[in-house]
Formats: sequence, C-alpha cells, structure tokens
Amino acid sequence: MLRRLHPDQPSSFAFTPANQAWAEGQMTKYPEGRQASAIIPILWRAQEQEGWLSKPAIETVADMLDLSYIRALEVATFYFMFQLQPVGAIAHIQVCGTTSCMICGAEDLVAVCKEKIAAEPHQLSVDGNFSWEEVECLGSCSNAPMAQIGKDYYEDLTAARLGEIIDELAAGKVPVPGPQNGRYAAEPLKGLTSLTDYDSGKTQYNASVQLAVDLGDTVKRIDGTEVPLRMPWQGANENAAPAPKPKAKRKPAPEQVTEVPAGVKPGTLKGPRENGADDLKLIKGIGPKLEGMLNDIGIYHFDQIASWSEDEVAWADESFVGFKGRVSRDGWVAQAKALADGQDTEFSQRAEKDGIYKK
Repeated sequence: MLRRLHPDQPSSFAFTPANQAWAEGQMTKYPEGRQASAIIPILWRAQEQEGWLSKPAIETVADMLDLSYIRALEVATFYFMFQLQPVGAIAHIQVCGTTSCMICGAEDLVAVCKEKIAAEPHQLSVDGNFSWEEVECLGSCSNAPMAQIGKDYYEDLTAARLGEIIDELAAGKVPVPGPQNGRYAAEPLKGLTSLTDYDSGKTQYNASVQLAVDLGDTVKRIDGTEVPLRMPWQGANENAAPAPKPKAKRKPAPEQVTEVPAGVKPGTLKGPRENGADDLKLIKGIGPKLEGMLNDIGIYHFDQIASWSEDEVAWADESFVGFKGRVSRDGWVAQAKALADGQDTEFSQRAEKDGIYKK
C-alpha cells in the first residue's frame, strides 16, 4: 500500500519538555554515533504526543538524530504502526481483517465502524473523536474477530459489542480490554482440558488486561509524565552518562546560484516554420527528451543546428542538464548540415529503418 504524508500539515512540531527529556534519554542506550538506532521509539513518542506523525514531527526527530529527512521518512512510511494522518481525539480503532478474523465476522465490525464513525477508513468522525482502519493480522487469531483500540486488544467481538465499546468510549469510560465473551485469555471456549490447576492464584484478568485495568490506560496517550526522567539503564548514581544535547536544527541549504553557461546562446524561433518542425531525433544523440528541451528554447529545424558556431556549440554543451557535452561529442552540427541538405546520415538511415523512437 502506498503511504503518503497528509496534505494538511501543521507549521511546526516540538516535544513537550518531559517528552524531549525522555527522547534524549533514549539516545543514551546506544554508543556514540549510533543514536539513530533510537528512531522508532522517538517517532512513537512523537505520535503519542500528537496522535499522528506530521512532517514537522518526522523532521524534528531526524534533526535530533542527525539523520537526513529521507531516512526518517523511510521509517515512518514503512511501518503501519505510524499514523500519517490525524486520528480520532478519543480513539483510533484498528479492525483486524485477515483470514481468521474475516471468517469470524470482521466485515460486521467494519460495518459498525462505517456506521458509527465514518464511511471511509482514516476519515474522522463528525465530532473528530474517532477514526478507524482495517489492518493486517494482529496475531490474536484464537480470539477472532478482534480490534486494537489504543494500546490494547478487544477480542471475541461481536458487532453489537463493538458498537457498545464505541459508545462507552464516547461517554468517557474505558471499557475493559481482552476477550469480550467472558473468556479469560485464549483457552478453549468450553474451558480448560489440561493444566486445570491453572486457575489457582490467577489474577482477575489475564496479565495484559490486568495491567491495563490497573493503569486505567487503554486509549490514554503518553504525555511524558508516566515514567521518571532518569533512564533505567543509566542507573541511580551521579556518574550516569548524561543525555546528549539535542542537535541544532539544520540550516536550510543555501540558495543555489545558477551559473551562466559559457559561449553564446544560439538564435531561436518562436515556433516551427510553416511546414512543421524537423524530426530532430534523426540526429544521433538527440532523443525524445532532448528534442523537447530543444523545442522549448526555440530550436525546431536542422538548419538552425547546422549554423551553430563554436561559441554556440559551447553554450549548448553546457546548457542541457543531464546531457552536458552531448552536442560536440556526437557531432550534432555536422549531422544537421547533412540532414538540412536533404542527405541521410548513417544514424538517420538506421533510425528510419529500425523505427527508433517511433511510438
């Protein structure tokens, strides 16, 4: 799938102070000169802060890591975990649409999203609170169909239950994630047939769901206040390696000055003569692109090229970007003189015989 940046972009991006400190701390995980390895967690932190990854956010992270913008864009556009367009302020719902979920009713879940949120994926609901998309396998096949909402999985879903979850989220509630049919985890629907002593000492919910319930954190985005600013790998001692200073934002490239080509520009015409333009592609070294470039500056006929002086050849040799030196190297003037006199050249005979450049 082709992933492009959203057409409407904010003018700038800046991490909150807490998130900036966290991002700089991530860079200390890696040896000096290898800080670019932190790009995925830092991009993720930017997305958590804003809800999606904007172009300014991606470029800010690239500046921090001393990466070219294209390197950061390659990462952001490759991984589907990064949202490249605004998402719902409350929740972005990702419905798994791969085989197990599709067989078990994923299409019904998509229909609910279309009815209650928006007709198209990645389209915001009218109130801006919700968005949705269909995604590839989320790895919870035994609990199909399922959807990821925020950080957690909602499994064993029905269309009715997904509709209720969306309503609960809209009302400010945090529905308990995990299986929605009373199942504890991914055991058989009829109950355990082995490891039956597993029930002893277990928590109310499976470990993943229990943590989400304890934190009350399913759709809440990270704001930088959740963890101590000291990175665990730095230790608690005063000799811990300091976070690197953020890279200064790169200066824009200086405006390029166009050099004036040497020589003298040949005379040109406003358009081809009455009988139409000559087929300049019969000159060896002129293909469709160069013919178009020549026509654009007013060169349409063999006799125009045939009359070029040394200074005019020098100008032409320098003026066609990507084709420097082509005029003198391929002897355009000599070929043009022959063609203007009604003679054939070796190349023009072969071009006409073999249909070179013919559509």
